Amino acid sequence: MTARLDPNIASPPGAPAPEPKPVGQVTDHVDGIGCHTDKTSLKVRAAGAGLAETLARYEADYPAGPHEKPQSMCPAFGSLRVGLRMRRTATVLSGSACCVYGLTFTSHFYGARRSVGYVPFNSETLVTGKLFEDIRDAVFKLADPKLYDAVVVTNLCVPSASGVPLRLLPKEINGVRIIGIDVPGFGVPTHAEAKDILAGAMLNYARQEAEHGPVQAPRGGKSEKPSVTLLGEMFPADPVGIGMMLEPMGLAAGPVVPTREWRELYAALDCAAVAAIHPFYTASIREFEVAGRRVVGSAPVGHDGTAAWLEKIGKACNVPAGRIAAAQNMILPAVKGALSARRIEGRITLSGYEGSELLVARLLVESGADLRYVGTACPRTVWSDDDRDWLLAHGVQVQYRASLEQDLAAMNEYKPDLVIGTTPVVQKAKELAIPALYFTNLISARPLMGPAGAGSLAQVINGALGNKARFDAMNAFFHGVGTGHAAGIWPSGEPVDDPDKRKRLEARAIKAKRLAEEIP
Repeated sequence: MTARLDPNIASPPGAPAPEPKPVGQVTDHVDGIGCHTDKTSLKVRAAGAGLAETLARYEADYPAGPHEKPQSMCPAFGSLRVGLRMRRTATVLSGSACCVYGLTFTSHFYGARRSVGYVPFNSETLVTGKLFEDIRDAVFKLADPKLYDAVVVTNLCVPSASGVPLRLLPKEINGVRIIGIDVPGFGVPTHAEAKDILAGAMLNYARQEAEHGPVQAPRGGKSEKPSVTLLGEMFPADPVGIGMMLEPMGLAAGPVVPTREWRELYAALDCAAVAAIHPFYTASIREFEVAGRRVVGSAPVGHDGTAAWLEKIGKACNVPAGRIAAAQNMILPAVKGALSARRIEGRITLSGYEGSELLVARLLVESGADLRYVGTACPRTVWSDDDRDWLLAHGVQVQYRASLEQDLAAMNEYKPDLVIGTTPVVQKAKELAIPALYFTNLISARPLMGPAGAGSLAQVINGALGNKARFDAMNAFFHGVGTGHAAGIWPSGEPVDDPDKRKRLEARAIKAKRLAEEIP
C-alpha cells in the first residue's frame, strides 16, 4: 500500500526517527470490535484513538439515560435521514456492512429516493489507514459542484471506535463542502439527537461562510419580514400554520431546521428568533446563540401553549404588546373551539423517541384525555421546561430518557384505556388486550400546532379507544395460545405441560450459567 505520511510526527532529540504512520492509521488492534462490544470498551478504545474530545462534547450535549445502548433504532438513521432529505447533498457511510445494510433499508423504507454511498473495509484497511484513504478518494470522486452542494460522511460504531479521522478530510473540494461526523451508538443515545449532530455541523459551516462574505439567497428570496426559524422536524402543514399565527405580529415563519437545502441554512441563521419546537437540538442551538439569536422553547400547541408561545416569541422579536395581543385574540378562539368540538375521553399513557412527546401530551390533556404518563427517549433541556412544568401541574408524570422498562411499568401501574408508544410498548399492550397506537406513524405524523393541531388527534384516538371490545373478543378466543408451557412448536399435537422436564431444563440452565461465571 502506498500511503501519505503525517508530517506532524516528531522524534525526541537524539532518538532514532520512528517509522511514520500513514495518515488515517488508527490503532494497532481492532479485532473483536463490533455492535456487540460493550459501551465502556468502545468508548475507551475510541478515546484512545483520538475521539475523546468528540465523545466529551456528545456527553455534554446528549446526557445518557439508564440504558447502556440505544433502545430504539440505530442513532445514525437520524443523521442519514437529514442528509437524504436535502437537495444536492450526497451521503456516505463508513461502518460495518450489516449496519450499512440496515440503515439503507430503513431509509428507503421511509421514502429515500437516492443512493447511499458506502466505503467497505476489513481489519487490514482499518488498521493500516487504507480505509481513510478510500473514504478520501470517494469524497474526491463525489465532489462535483454541478451535482452537489455538500457531501456528508458518517462514521458508524466500528470506524468511530477505531479513530478513523474524518476531521482530516478536506473542508471543501471544487466548491463542494465536506462534512464529516461521527455518530456511534455508544456515544449518541437516540436517532433524534443524531439529527442535531448533522444539523449543528452544517449550521457551524454555514455560519462561518456567512461571516466571511456574501452567501447564496434562499430559493424563494429573502423574507421581507423578520423571520422565526423553526427548530426540529414537523408535519409539513405546521410551518404554514405557524406562519399564519405570526403574521399579525409582523413576523414570518422562517426555514425549518434541519433544512431541505444548503442555501436555507443562511436564511435560518438570518432570523429574529429561533423557536426550539424540538428542545433537544443542543448543537444547533449553540450555533444560533453564537450568531446572537434568541431561542424560545415550547410550541403553539393547545390553548395554553399557543397563548404562552405567541407572547414569548413576540417579546423575543421586540413586538409591541398590542400586536401580540392581536395575534392571540385572532388565534386562541379558533383553538378553543377546535378543542371543544373534538374531545377525547379515556385514560392514556404516552411514550416515544421523536422529541415531540411533551407537545403531544399537552394537546391530549387540553383535549380532555386523562393522561397519566409521558415518556420521551430524549433528555431534559431548559427548552422543554415550560412544557414539563405545565404537564406536572396537570398531574402528568414526565419521564425523560425513558427506557422501555419504565414505559411498560407506567402501563402496568396506570391501567390505561389506550397506550400510545413505540413498537415494543404497543406490542405488549396488545398482548394485554389494551388498544394501542404507534407514536411515530400514527401520532407524530399529524399537525400539532394551532387550530389545525387542536382537532387532529381526536379522530384516530377515539377510534382506537372504541376498539376495546374487539381486543377483548380476540383475547378470549386466543387465550393461552403460544404462552407458558404451550409456547414454541408442537408437531406431535396438543401442547403438553411437563413440570419434570421444565425442572431439568431450569437446572441445566443454572449449571451452564454458573460454569460460565467461573471461566476467567
